[in-house]
Formats: sequence, C-alpha cells, structure tokens
Amino acid sequence: MNNSEVTMARVYLTEGEAQLKSLLKRLQKWEKLRGVTVFRGISGYGESGVIHDANIIDLAMDLPLVVEFFDEPEKIRTIVEHLKETIKAGHIVTWAANVNV
Repeated sequence: MNNSEVTMARVYLTEGEAQLKSLLKRLQKWEKLRGVTVFRGISGYGESGVIHDANIIDLAMDLPLVVEFFDEPEKIRTIVEHLKETIKAGHIVTWAANVNV
C-alpha cells in the first residue's frame, strides 16, 4: 500500500455561531477541497467555560461542531491563512498525516 503525505485540519465551531454554511460553501466553491466532514458533538466547552450539551430540557441548538478536511500540505496552509480572517483564534488545528493512495 502506498501512502501520500497530507495535512489534516479541524475547525471548531458551535451551532449558534451560524458559520457552518458559509464555511462549507467556501471550502467547496473557493478552496476546491475534495471533501469535508462535519461532526456534531453531544457536549463540549471552549474559551467561555460554558458547557454546551444535548439534553431534552435544553432546546437551544448551540452544540459543538467540528469541520474536518485534508489535502496537500501547501493547499491546507493557504486555506488556513484564508480562514484566519473569519474563524476565531485557537479554533483551527492542523497536523501531518498519511493517506493511502
């Protein structure tokens, strides 16, 4: 099995921030990524320290979201630079990985 070096990226959001649609559109139309996956968390907290979780009593849709994607390292570096304009500092994580080809 052959491998190719890629860079993984994760963007951390919450549903209440209403950034998901515009981020997905940007990654698909402008950045031309091959694919993106969005994970909806059942619980989490960030810089505010407020825990957001899914329970029947709390109907507010403010759960954590993780947007994950990968591509060639240089392409991800460029995309991350573009995203820094709209995503809060500390909410984008990247790391090196290998993908089977």
